Amino acid sequence: MIEPGIGAFDALFRGQKDRRAFLLGGLAVVGAGALTRVQARPRWDASPFTLGVASGDPSDDGVVIWTRLAPEPLEGGGMPPDAIDVRWEIAEDDGMRRLVKQGRARAVAQWAHAVHVEAEGLGANREYWYRFHAGDATSRTGRTRTLPKAKDEVDRLRFAFVSCQHYETGFFTAYRHMATEDLDVVFHLGDYIYEGPGRDGLARKHRGVELATLDDYRNRYAQYRIDPDLQAAHALFPFIVTPDDHEVDNNYAGAVSEQNDPRDAFLRRRAAAYQAYYEHMPLRRSSVPIGDAIRIYRPFTYGKLASFFVLDTRQFRTDQACGDGVKAPCPGESDPAATMLGAAQERWLFDAFGHSSARWNVLPQQVMMAKVDQAAGADERYSMDQWSGYDAGRTRMMEFFREHRGANPVVLTGDIHSSWVNDLKVDFRDRDAATVATEFVGTSITSGGDGVDLPARMTDVMQENRFVKFYNSQRGYVSCSITPGAFHADYQVLDHVSTPDGRRSTRASFAVRNGRPGAERL
Repeated sequence: MIEPGIGAFDALFRGQKDRRAFLLGGLAVVGAGALTRVQARPRWDASPFTLGVASGDPSDDGVVIWTRLAPEPLEGGGMPPDAIDVRWEIAEDDGMRRLVKQGRARAVAQWAHAVHVEAEGLGANREYWYRFHAGDATSRTGRTRTLPKAKDEVDRLRFAFVSCQHYETGFFTAYRHMATEDLDVVFHLGDYIYEGPGRDGLARKHRGVELATLDDYRNRYAQYRIDPDLQAAHALFPFIVTPDDHEVDNNYAGAVSEQNDPRDAFLRRRAAAYQAYYEHMPLRRSSVPIGDAIRIYRPFTYGKLASFFVLDTRQFRTDQACGDGVKAPCPGESDPAATMLGAAQERWLFDAFGHSSARWNVLPQQVMMAKVDQAAGADERYSMDQWSGYDAGRTRMMEFFREHRGANPVVLTGDIHSSWVNDLKVDFRDRDAATVATEFVGTSITSGGDGVDLPARMTDVMQENRFVKFYNSQRGYVSCSITPGAFHADYQVLDHVSTPDGRRSTRASFAVRNGRPGAERL
């Protein structure tokens, strides 16, 4: 694994190492020095494993396995203030007969009785099964996989990437179809939940009001996690996750909310949102939030074949200089001080990417990097929440890609509820500019409703932006295969999501060849 560089953010989290270990281990503090009571063998009237199991953040010798005890998931979990001893097991077979690791973890109320086990000492590039026991209850069995060692020669990696799963606007049928694929890992690029209040007249309905408190966010995650298709996907594949905006507040930028709420109030809300995110994701201790900050950007190495640099484009960005929405360019768009990643994360990325020896180098991140003009003719209009509103930072990224074209840079993007394939360039206005990297943008799981295939609109977009190779606004996900010779992406779409019987088809397939930036349609 490549270790992140040291910046102000890293120093903050290293300085809180002892506090994090205390928060997650042993006995938890309640009130003025009192210690919680621990239940070693509780008996349950209803299963506490209603939210299923999950795994994530794999390494070459381990993985995180996760669950949360919540017999009443939509009512705060329904757990007592007591800590609960949870036993965990990892086996080489799905019948859990050949155990290779087992142990105990403590689920405490301060972290919603969630359990994050960082299993170590496993074999590289191996499949494992796992489960949990709490008293007389046993969870379902999950399947996971470790990564190859950094120096291993690897012939193939298969993965999918997803984003934007608005519970109200559709069913998570895409995950049911994904479960039929043979995948090594799934990347979730954000908008795992949506923060808005419940609305009538949609496919399903959120419980509760606009999210603001820790309890609000916990209940919303629980509502999403009880979905059977989402649970099944988590039980089948390790997930590598990064949040976007709706895990906190639509289009927030750093410490600035969508409605420009008072900074202190918004940071309290952000702290609650980050804690609930950690509680419900299979993340390592290095991602435990400290106050209103969370460490999400991090690397993963898949043998000599591929390195992944997971980004955080929300927490450290400056406010949208031109305002939110789709607008004509303004002077602030090109301000060198405007940043999407923040200085420390950008330095970490350039350093880690620059030292990578992998054949393919991939950036899973949230918002569109290509400079897509959404106005016809001579007029120009861009989405200011995307990299287009932070043009100086995007230009630095494109120049870096140009210097490292031989490293096969590929960008994976979510956010915008539509599918795109873009050739990335230093100067997007120059139609003859060389391509320096490729961007694959995946559509939403459900956000935006059923969606529609718009071939005429696709033609208009591609004529206005010659670097765009594909556009589609149906729902679904992208399944990918990486070999030493090529990066292959299949755009899987559903005919509808408003009812749970949507059918899947492959709408388009593209490949990037080793040493040749830019996508070609297959």
